[in-house]
Amino acid sequence: MTPLNTVTQHYDGKSIQVLEGLDAVRKRPGMYIGDTGKRGLHHLVWEILDNAVDEALAGYCTRIDVIVHPDGSVSIEDNGRGMPVDMHPTKKIPSCEVILTILHAGGKFDSGAYCVSGGLHGVGASVVNALSEWLALTVWRDGKEYSMSFGRGRVTKTLSSKKTNFQDKTGTLVRFMPDALIFTDGHAFDVKTITRKLKEISYLIPGLEITFSLEHNDGAPTEKTVYCEHDGIEAMVRNLGQTASSLFDGVISLRGENPDGTSVDVAFKYIDDYSERLYSFANLIATIEGGTHVSGFRTALTRAVNECARTEKFLKEKEDNIQGDDLKEGLLCVLSVKLKNPQFEGQTKTKLGNSDTAGIVSGIVYDKLCSFFSNEGKSILKIIVDKALSARQAREAAKKARDLVRGKGSKRSAKFDLPGKLADCISRDPKDAEIFIVEGDSAGGSAKQGRDRQFQAILPLRGKILNVEKARLDKVLGNNEVGNIVKSLGCGIGREFDSDKLRYGKIIIMTDADVDGAHIRTLLLTLFYRLFPELVSEGRIYAAQPPLYRVQNGKEHVYIYTDTELKKVTQKSRGKVSIQRYKGLGEMSPEQLWETTMNPEKRTLRRISLEECQAEAGETLDILMGNSVEMRRNFIISHAAEVADTDIDT
Repeated sequence: MTPLNTVTQHYDGKSIQVLEGLDAVRKRPGMYIGDTGKRGLHHLVWEILDNAVDEALAGYCTRIDVIVHPDGSVSIEDNGRGMPVDMHPTKKIPSCEVILTILHAGGKFDSGAYCVSGGLHGVGASVVNALSEWLALTVWRDGKEYSMSFGRGRVTKTLSSKKTNFQDKTGTLVRFMPDALIFTDGHAFDVKTITRKLKEISYLIPGLEITFSLEHNDGAPTEKTVYCEHDGIEAMVRNLGQTASSLFDGVISLRGENPDGTSVDVAFKYIDDYSERLYSFANLIATIEGGTHVSGFRTALTRAVNECARTEKFLKEKEDNIQGDDLKEGLLCVLSVKLKNPQFEGQTKTKLGNSDTAGIVSGIVYDKLCSFFSNEGKSILKIIVDKALSARQAREAAKKARDLVRGKGSKRSAKFDLPGKLADCISRDPKDAEIFIVEGDSAGGSAKQGRDRQFQAILPLRGKILNVEKARLDKVLGNNEVGNIVKSLGCGIGREFDSDKLRYGKIIIMTDADVDGAHIRTLLLTLFYRLFPELVSEGRIYAAQPPLYRVQNGKEHVYIYTDTELKKVTQKSRGKVSIQRYKGLGEMSPEQLWETTMNPEKRTLRRISLEECQAEAGETLDILMGNSVEMRRNFIISHAAEVADTDIDT
């Protein structure tokens, strides 16, 4: 057998590298924070924030302050008990130093310190310390103020203390600067991402006061926002559903706890919509990929609706039971569980895996829901049943439409099943292949001529695709343009989705850099968010970034992607320059389109994440694609000044 490489002929004890302390974190940061891009950068904030939130869950913290400083650092302060500063019994160093410099060290392994916690791996604070250029710790407890400093995970200033004028003050302040050596693409924090998270936490811990401050270095006043929500997840459901018509008044709210201390809090309603919006949390951690708690809720909802509907004669005797999928249509739900020993899949905690949680959630929700439906909720039950039966009819029609869309084969060799408009690539390996979904036949023609046929496929779209936010699945799949996309990808949708059958590793949306292009891109994002959430979560959906201008200066030219960049270039140029404004992709020659937007060595792609779609895109799509004309008009008016940036960066 031929070896894959010949780096070394020797494999002995000298070949084994031992990384001491936090060196392993700096060597492989992706293992601990997911990646070193935008998601991983903000994960640093979440880790420190989780520690403050855990103090709130334990009942010792009522206020959390988060500040983004002008230098790019972030500080998080809470008024909890204060990080322990006494000498650790075995390590013989201050306990706070143990927490910040040793992996798998913390107060969350012993249930005596925290009954419920989100950060159970014991690596959060130490990982943040390891991946920060510097980190400053301040602790208030025992009538004193303690301070300590670190640099890239190592102590730079040992623990010191001084008396404070506020004898009763307790809490912890952590301020850190992400390391530019790790986050090489930049470490500027996104205010919207942080504030969205803080607002989310305020719903999940009613009464907790969270203050966010954005400081400026140009003399402008500090922007400060306070989040405090006393109505909990009921208010979250109301807020999420404000853009849609509700099928009944109020929100169904259920709470319960089992003898072992696992608590379940769920709030939901049904809206006049065809998709499901279920937001799940475990110990306040957003489980965007669901988990056993979600499975338990679905089981309980299906069982309770069917049994109570039989009792109330809302389902006929010979009529089949309502399926779980039929109850998803129009469901808007927030589910929050708190448990002692959560088992998350991976350090980034996107899915809950505790097997017993499904039964606990199912039992609590089933009992509470049956009681509600049997008493004051009979009329609501009838509405839910009617909605589900209507969904069942649509599901059966959609199955027929899906069969037509799926065609006879599912392998890449089955060329006869592919849409005629698709210009496929030569490669049969999804790892190499990518597909551009292009706005218009004209741009599609340029893309076909400019592409690399070996690995790039082109699917042109005619006009604006169907708004899937306002249509049932049978109508969606009957749409020609949507059908072409589903056929081209080959992976199926819903229960039939199979990522192994996906024909392209990258799906790239390429639309004009104007308002119409932004609208088409939003429609496509709606399509992928609703029909192919798995592709979004797997990081396979991208948005291309075409240039706005071509600036010619003598024999040299440069492509410009924003108005701000254009201003800088024209100010620096000497002599007369020629500026060409691209109104659409069709105005670019195949060579120009390849050079600016399709060449993997030069192009700029923005990966679309499920987290962004669920939190930001989902809400924005509800406004732009939902039924409320007034909210859509107000949104457009308030964001009109941002259109130029949105066209390029979305």
